[in-house]
Amino acid sequence: MTTYSIDWAHEIWASLKWIGIVFVIAAVGLLLIGYLLARFTLWGRQYWRITGDFFTDPTTRTGAWVLVAVLLVLAVTGVRLSVLFSYQGNDMFTALQTAAEGFSSGNQQALEAGKRTFWGAMGIFGILATIHVVRTLIEVYLGSMFEIRLRQYLTTKTTSDWLGGMAFYRNRFVDMGVRGEDAHIQPGVDNPDQRIESDITNVATSSRQLVFGYGGSSTNGVIPAVITIVSFTKILWDLSGPMNVFGTEVPRAMVWFVYMFVLISTVIAFWLGRPLIRLYFLRERLTANFRYALVRVRDGAENVAFYRGQGSEQAGLLERFGAVVANFWQIIYRTLKFTGWNFVINQLSVVFAYLIQAPRFFAGQITLGDMNQTGSAFANVHDSLSFFRESYDSFADLRASLYRLDGLEDANEKSRVLPTITTADRDRSVRLADVDISTPDGNELIRALNLELSPGDALVIKGRSGSGKTTLLRGLAGLWPFAAGEFDRPAGDSTLFLSQIPYIPLGDLRTAVAYPALPDDVGDEAIKHALQQVFLPHLTERLDEEEDWAKVLSPGEQQRVAFARILLTRPQVVFMDEATSAVDEGLEYSLYSLIRGELPETIIVSVSHRSTTDQHHTEVLELTGGGDWEMRPVDAGGRSNGSGKTL
Repeated sequence: MTTYSIDWAHEIWASLKWIGIVFVIAAVGLLLIGYLLARFTLWGRQYWRITGDFFTDPTTRTGAWVLVAVLLVLAVTGVRLSVLFSYQGNDMFTALQTAAEGFSSGNQQALEAGKRTFWGAMGIFGILATIHVVRTLIEVYLGSMFEIRLRQYLTTKTTSDWLGGMAFYRNRFVDMGVRGEDAHIQPGVDNPDQRIESDITNVATSSRQLVFGYGGSSTNGVIPAVITIVSFTKILWDLSGPMNVFGTEVPRAMVWFVYMFVLISTVIAFWLGRPLIRLYFLRERLTANFRYALVRVRDGAENVAFYRGQGSEQAGLLERFGAVVANFWQIIYRTLKFTGWNFVINQLSVVFAYLIQAPRFFAGQITLGDMNQTGSAFANVHDSLSFFRESYDSFADLRASLYRLDGLEDANEKSRVLPTITTADRDRSVRLADVDISTPDGNELIRALNLELSPGDALVIKGRSGSGKTTLLRGLAGLWPFAAGEFDRPAGDSTLFLSQIPYIPLGDLRTAVAYPALPDDVGDEAIKHALQQVFLPHLTERLDEEEDWAKVLSPGEQQRVAFARILLTRPQVVFMDEATSAVDEGLEYSLYSLIRGELPETIIVSVSHRSTTDQHHTEVLELTGGGDWEMRPVDAGGRSNGSGKTL
């Protein structure tokens, strides 16, 4: 008479109890191990620094922990199903063996018993398979939800951190400690765009898949792998028998052999795979630099074409691509060793359990179902233990992403503590007190600059190239860290800085013209009127068009768009760096006259090489080099020295 290997009639309650107990143990273990990793390991601290707010922020923590709990339940349930599948397989093959023996011996009762047990086992399989499919679909959906929410949060957090405090500009002045063969690649923090997009995606995906598993498997995540090891070790222990090894009887030999087999192979795999961490890190850097170089050629296509510089560009691109290829081959060679070793071990594991159990089966000590369950249990234990070996390259990739995101966050923090000029809010006037500007190597450009400007004043800054005119504006805007002194000016949007080449954002034309304001805050009629005032009436009917306007508009048109922004935002103070260098003198006169007429109380500070701009200003600040400066009225021959006294 064939009997089932477990009491399937009461298994649902036994399994629910098992899932509840294991869930509590796994949850406590997850929290404890997570704390220890975050406390005592570098990559653990990096991970918590990057993702910790997702689990503690009041706006996300409830949803985050609920998803973690549900994914943990699903992982535990997946392992329990694997255990039950092994018992179902035992019943099915034992029933086949019983039926075969009954048929061969003519024992009709045994044959019928085998048939009943077989079809009962198939019914159980149908139930288990249905539960497994539903569980897997839920896991895929909720796992994807976890990844998306974590990625959304990290992207919002990282971009805010990168843009906050001018870090996106000032982190170029941060020493990231890059030395040796990588020092030539890029100063400061390289490729923040790639870190924000690719590395955050990898961290979000790996956070779920490496911890909870994916695709319905009970052996490809840390938590299900550990639970599987414990669960199937017990099954192996029950099915294993003694084995004589070189004259010594080893009890429960199967269990000890599988652990020794995987332990030795894992140690060797870690040794082979460790260099992949640095190689993956370097791969991301090199490919991002190559991609950035391609974007530079695309953005500068017209200038490259005018210079006939395609030969030089190709040489530079191929040089960067050569570094990508060299790194790629290094990864291939190392991966061949790592993957080849894993293939060998995996192939040996297929027959390992059957080789050990075969003598006991032929001796009649175990059934065919026991033999099959032994192979299943061995495979699950082996695969779970091997997860830590085979996922090493994925872990190495995660480590590289953590390093890069942690490096970006570190650079952002360092950039915000770099020195900056002291600023204070002031109503409708500008005051500079003891302003010093220097180069990164300490050479003085401007020393002890003092001046005051009242509503309606206009100052033009002059000096030879390299004297520090643009750098002064950078220092006043808070971009240049090698600046000191006091700068009082109207608060917020009341002070506007315009660069020589205006920034044109992506989007429709109304967005480009209204920038940095939002189009809805300005209105289409105001935008059209401003375009007409700056002599761009042909653009008034194109506000809805989405183009790469930085390529469509000529440099002169872009500078006129910048003047339109002045009319739209109506600042109390505007600093302009060569804002009319791309237009002719007649148009320059019209644009300055427009601003003076529309905004007579606005303070204008211009950097210019042209003498024609002088007539639109009341005073001249001339940087004479070595930190010295002179200031005089535009319409007088008198001068002032570095102390501001008239000569």
